[in-house]
Amino acid sequence: MRMPNFIRFLLFAVAILAVLDDVWAERLPAISGVRVGLHPEQTRLVFEMDQAVPYKIFTLSDPFRVVIDFPEVSWRVSPARMRASVGLVSGLRFGLFQPGNSRVVVDINTPAAIAKHFVIPRKGEKSLRFVLDLKPVSRAAFFAAPRSTESRSWAKRKRKPSTPAAPARPRSREDKRRVIVLDPGHGGVDPGAVGVTGSYEKKITLTVARAAKQVLEASGRYRVVLTRTRDIYVRLRDRFEIAHVNKAEMFLSLHADSIASRKIGGGSIYTLSDKASDKEAEDLAQKENKSDIIAGADLSAYASEVSRVLIDLAQNDTNRESWHLAKMLVGELKKDIKLLRTSHRYAGFAVLKSPNVPSALIELGYLSNRTDEKNLKNPKYRKAIGKAILRAADRYFARKTLNNRS
Repeated sequence: MRMPNFIRFLLFAVAILAVLDDVWAERLPAISGVRVGLHPEQTRLVFEMDQAVPYKIFTLSDPFRVVIDFPEVSWRVSPARMRASVGLVSGLRFGLFQPGNSRVVVDINTPAAIAKHFVIPRKGEKSLRFVLDLKPVSRAAFFAAPRSTESRSWAKRKRKPSTPAAPARPRSREDKRRVIVLDPGHGGVDPGAVGVTGSYEKKITLTVARAAKQVLEASGRYRVVLTRTRDIYVRLRDRFEIAHVNKAEMFLSLHADSIASRKIGGGSIYTLSDKASDKEAEDLAQKENKSDIIAGADLSAYASEVSRVLIDLAQNDTNRESWHLAKMLVGELKKDIKLLRTSHRYAGFAVLKSPNVPSALIELGYLSNRTDEKNLKNPKYRKAIGKAILRAADRYFARKTLNNRS
């Protein structure tokens, strides 16, 4: 007996409503506006929101920053509005800091203390507003004053369990594929470089990583793990740790920098060294190593580790293997994309300091160069990069197999 059409329609409608209920249940609180204003002896930040949420505020030093943590929220704010420099505020960044936790990092140009924080309820057509007042203080007063405060509801909120960005995936004995970790640089509250047409490095690197993963895994020879699969912040030390826990045999960090001259374009490969190959490599390494600071991470508990960003180069032959890997990457990438004249460089990149996984950092191009930015937004170009990485990986592991036999 056939089911009547109206019953089919009702069942379909019920199914759709069930899906919509799940979507509505998961709908995130939204921040639709941010503004910074000057008031007598203080600077005020106002966030327009569609509902009240718990929050935590704390300050960090050297460089001085104010960090605001919310549960995961939807950002509907123009990035241009977040770059305003007013009063104590020299810049704003926002993004997903970890699962269930969105973050705003406020750069301040002098030590400051939290003067007031409160919520103005919705009234008529005006949105609910979260307000934070900052006042300038001396350096001594900054360290003497309380450095953290939070709403009453912050401790009571439902927290998502903290999980690694890319946990180890169990492998069957039959799976003989080699593991490669691709690390899309930056993410979440750390946008990285901004292109001439407004593209973000963090988004470019993720799309390239996804394209390369697809090409590598289609070969059947590799299993690829991404250090992040969405727009989220991952600490530098956690990035190469992901390679360790997944027992990877190769780690490639993907970046797309910007420089003052828009005429310069082309990619390059970097490996780890205690001495930089040139001033540009040294400057780039210093900039990339500040990612945790940019994201508002409190690194006080890791002071000794952060200050010791370079491994002992005599530990093992990992750096020698990384050098061979870089040479093969240069050889294959130059067949498909433009590289700089000096295409293999080296400096003290913290993300490359794994003691046992051969690692390289690929600068895919300069987002400050209009041609490079346009190319990196092209799916065919990104696929070509993936194919070049595949050829380099094949060459690298063929050499490794040959050396192991001899």
